Amino acid sequence: MCALDLLRQALKRDPHYGLALALAAQCHAMLDANGSCDDPQRNRQDSIDLAHRALHAAGDDAEVLCDAAHVLGYFEPDIDPAIALIDRALDLNPSFALGWARSGQIRLWAGHPNLAIEHFEKALRLNPLRKGGPASFGMALGHFFARRPEKAVAMLLLCLQEHPNWPPCLRFLASCYAHLGRLEDAHATVEKLRQITPVLVPTAEHWRIREDREYYLNGLRLAVGVTRDEVANR
Repeated sequence: MCALDLLRQALKRDPHYGLALALAAQCHAMLDANGSCDDPQRNRQDSIDLAHRALHAAGDDAEVLCDAAHVLGYFEPDIDPAIALIDRALDLNPSFALGWARSGQIRLWAGHPNLAIEHFEKALRLNPLRKGGPASFGMALGHFFARRPEKAVAMLLLCLQEHPNWPPCLRFLASCYAHLGRLEDAHATVEKLRQITPVLVPTAEHWRIREDREYYLNGLRLAVGVTRDEVANR
């Protein structure tokens, strides 16, 4: 039984349980990010609907606001409401480590990598035990989108020690390697990704800045397109 099944059971007992609604919305977003849903459009709508229900049920709870902001920032075209929600969550609880990490992620999607890194660093100061968690992954992406792939690689490898089969981390690592010209490493990373998910190159629409999105996807496409024979002949 997965987390989403347990949350559905909780919501059968209390359909207005805000935190369960928010966590269920997050589960659907993670299914999308991992390429693990059979019907992406239905999954997306379910996630958005759950996030709005969570806000309606418990819109003054910092954790609910945080999860809803992350989901809506991931799926909705207009990212400004997600920024407003995460700012409200952090006003309610300025010591919320996960909230600062979520804020960093939303800032990345909005195209502000250096501000995002500042928020991730604050999350790590508040919760230093999560060196390989969301904040470290987010900092890696901040360096990646600030066009510092060498720093990004080091932090992505740290994240993979904690989550060795996480598709988003493997995709960004492959793109980093490609941008650095480390094509054999890029190919090896893609081969590992193939064993986990059929989605090698996602749409990545949540990255709102076109240049950032193409920087990521072009590196990933190069990594996917390189074969071992091509690497050997270079």
